[in-house]
Amino acid sequence: MGEMLDIAFISGLIGATMRMATPIIFATLGEILAERSGVLNLGIEGIMLMGAMTGFLITFTSGSIWFGVLAAAFVGSLLGLLMALLAVNLGLSQHVSGLGITLFATGLAMFIYRLHFGSPTVPPIIQPFKQIALPVLSKIPLIGPGLFTQYSLTYIAWMLIPVMSILLYKTKIGLKIRTVGENPVVADTVGVNVTLTRTLCLVAGGALMGVGGSFLTLAHQNMFLIDVIGGRGWVAIAMVIFGNWDPLKGTFGALIFGFLDGLQLRLQGMGIAISFHVFLMIPYLLTIVALIGVSRKAAVPASLLKPYRREEKGG
Repeated sequence: MGEMLDIAFISGLIGATMRMATPIIFATLGEILAERSGVLNLGIEGIMLMGAMTGFLITFTSGSIWFGVLAAAFVGSLLGLLMALLAVNLGLSQHVSGLGITLFATGLAMFIYRLHFGSPTVPPIIQPFKQIALPVLSKIPLIGPGLFTQYSLTYIAWMLIPVMSILLYKTKIGLKIRTVGENPVVADTVGVNVTLTRTLCLVAGGALMGVGGSFLTLAHQNMFLIDVIGGRGWVAIAMVIFGNWDPLKGTFGALIFGFLDGLQLRLQGMGIAISFHVFLMIPYLLTIVALIGVSRKAAVPASLLKPYRREEKGG
């Protein structure tokens, strides 16, 4: 117990919380953008995996880690566009479309990886992102090393939170997105292109999901494994509900998950005589408990899961 009160332990746990929360933040913001426009994107797990593989592959072949991040964002946006084609343009079930994309992207990611690398005994690796210590701030006792010695993508994720909040609540574009998600008939009546708005939200959201996946292979790890996402896409969907479709609240949920994930790793490292499977379950179990506690009060966008066909609005 004394080790848990150690300054180094606390500082390390703060840093781990930030790192573990980073991919969840990217994915949560991307899913909020999609769901605020009225589309549930269950393709998130597959999009993150495809982003992780693409980012790793492009970095491995090109030697440019930022090129890998951009490639992951591009692939994520393409899969978001595919989701838009199925769920928005064709009006197919959002559940079926999203799960189909997850299955498709998962299989495609493994196919491309094995096509390029085969089945090596030792997975190939890359030189991952280096942590950047912010001058002065990283020297703050206790919290400085953890909060302000992080990866570039972690800093970007945190900058995106206020950007997303301002976009949704303080701009005309955000008003259009929220109106399309609540009442597409009204939005269409006042001249908002519902199909285009939902498509752009899915494309942008997919790009964020792809970047979130790439973080796991380009920063958190330095290799690609089939289970690298580890259900974080589904956790992000839970965080959207937990945060009541709000970027700030959703980020708070991502931090809770990141804290629990970082804590279980450190508890394992302390040699506590409990099966590591129990430790792995902790963040997911508590996420479910937290979700159950807030889901009844969640203010779901009124048109979520409802396809919009302009020719039927008068029916």
